[in-house]
Amino acid sequence: MVSTASQIGPFHFDNVLMNAAGVYCMTREELEAVRHSAAGTFVTKTATLEARAGNPEPRYQEVPLGSINSMGLPNQGLDYYLEYLLELQETVPEKTYFLSLVGLSPDETHTILKKVQASSYNGLVELNLSCPNVPGKPQIAYDFETTEHLLTEVFSYFTKPLGVKLPPYFDIVHFDQAAAVFNQFPLTFVNCVNSIGNGLYLEEETVSIKPKQGFGGLGGQYIKPTALANVHAFYQRLKPEIQIIGTGGVLTGRDAFEHILCGASMVQIGTQLQKEGVGIFERVTAELQAIMAEKGYQTIEDFRGKLKYID
Repeated sequence: MVSTASQIGPFHFDNVLMNAAGVYCMTREELEAVRHSAAGTFVTKTATLEARAGNPEPRYQEVPLGSINSMGLPNQGLDYYLEYLLELQETVPEKTYFLSLVGLSPDETHTILKKVQASSYNGLVELNLSCPNVPGKPQIAYDFETTEHLLTEVFSYFTKPLGVKLPPYFDIVHFDQAAAVFNQFPLTFVNCVNSIGNGLYLEEETVSIKPKQGFGGLGGQYIKPTALANVHAFYQRLKPEIQIIGTGGVLTGRDAFEHILCGASMVQIGTQLQKEGVGIFERVTAELQAIMAEKGYQTIEDFRGKLKYID
């Protein structure tokens, strides 16, 4: 029987597929829908210390090859997600989930992480270094000096399994520089990639979303080649104990297969999950299993990272 099970750090997951932060994760009801689907796990909406309404609407628009959004980190606040995850720890202790979070300042980031550190939460934590849609706030991960300083401070007190959500990088030297920073720390994973920031999509003579005069993050088919490049570049450069979650442009089992082939240990679905609903996990899993069976692969480790080059 072909298995799509996978592992991140010491944690085992029955299926390599999960949601991407920002989709089907705002409320307990949405998270429960993912939990009871074919997905292997879920990640919560990226939480700030206090609840946020986010940017004015319309702030998300489906477009032919994906989506454009400028959400502005709407979320229920850290306590909402942490309390829910602690409940799940009691009721389904055999399962592991991802808590996504970000501070609107370095001080807030430390306040949030120290609260998680002091709690009994024993799952995975994703620190979002790549939110492109908060007006006036730059993406931390594009500033390598700031990233190194922040992670140095974080790992002076944080001892739970931690990974980082990354924006897409577009230059080979930036892959080198980013990996040199991340390899200094005991990160459990990196997640490649968040949306491609500040695209513009027009309808007639008008922008399609309201915030930032229409500038927003691109998701879906538009970003798969960029996502695959980032997954493979970091697979080539990061120490093996830092695993990779692949995110971007997953519509089919073939897309998931390519992310794994490039080195991903888990694969997240965002835009297409928003369009199709949680039934997508069963469909993409079946398509992935069919590809694996056709190629004679029993597990994802049989082909993970084994991308072939042209001589």
